[in-house]
Amino acid sequence: MVETRRCANPKVIVTRELPDAVMDRLEALFDATNNRTDRAMTRDELAAAMQSCDVFVPTMTDTIDAALIEGAGERLRLIANFGAGVNHIDLKAARARGIIVTNTPGVLTEDTADMTLALILSVPRRLAEGEKLVRSGQWTGWSPGGMLGHRIGGKALGIIGMGRIGQAVARRARAFGLSIHYHNRHRLPKVVEAECGAQWHPNLDEMLGAIDILTIHTPLNDDSRDLLDARRIALMRAHVYLINTSRGGVVDEDAMVAALAEGRLAGAGLDVWRHEPEIDPRLLALSNVVMTPHMGSATYEGRFATGEKVITNIRMWADGHRPPDQVLEGWA
Repeated sequence: MVETRRCANPKVIVTRELPDAVMDRLEALFDATNNRTDRAMTRDELAAAMQSCDVFVPTMTDTIDAALIEGAGERLRLIANFGAGVNHIDLKAARARGIIVTNTPGVLTEDTADMTLALILSVPRRLAEGEKLVRSGQWTGWSPGGMLGHRIGGKALGIIGMGRIGQAVARRARAFGLSIHYHNRHRLPKVVEAECGAQWHPNLDEMLGAIDILTIHTPLNDDSRDLLDARRIALMRAHVYLINTSRGGVVDEDAMVAALAEGRLAGAGLDVWRHEPEIDPRLLALSNVVMTPHMGSATYEGRFATGEKVITNIRMWADGHRPPDQVLEGWA
């Protein structure tokens, strides 16, 4: 456990533009410098900022690797991440320097679950294709065989990662008549399983062969990188739809594209990408893929709540207390 000590009026540097109310509050409470242009900082700018502040507030678009952390100034004692995921921060290097890392868990759960269910509905029912057809001016009217998709009621939904977001998705999906299956490192308490109507599969491979829709809600780390590789994609039946609102690196993107193009997967709903903001041009050419620009958590309410969590973590640390959202050893 790294040491905490009181720090009156800490110097805070924020890398991206946050909601106005959050930036105003940061400036009122601390000696804060906000990036109100929202131009992403260069690596040199990140390094300079980390050498001159007590608290550094990055986002998922900032790669805070070991070299940046090792080159940080002695006064840097807190990295207060704006967001729940911290795979872009080298936690081991931060611990070695005695730097506390915090995140903002929980505040984006419902927003991300809403987006996930939207994709679960959109892909089988071909909503994106239908919308494009109407806009093209080529729609000739209703016909018995026009724009046929698949209903989701009665289908089996598989969830990889049954944390807060996975459980929120399960509750929504159950209301649409989906049966819920999940794979987690540890089984949930029976009362939670009953609430979600969920069946635990200790073996991921076994679950993949038994579902109709798969949605991913695991953080990206060494254990989950390429978790859904070519071998596991081949275990899924050809009618399965893949939904990912987690992190692009959890899926072997080349293997996924090949399966979609060859008809070994029925379709995909993707809000995250392996090399954001670059998107594989092969995906752009596929009509059975619904794509959104990493907007699963993009609500006014969610962004404000995230900023409030960042402020709370900074205030607790500045007062000499352990921040409530400190990322501890073994985070996943």
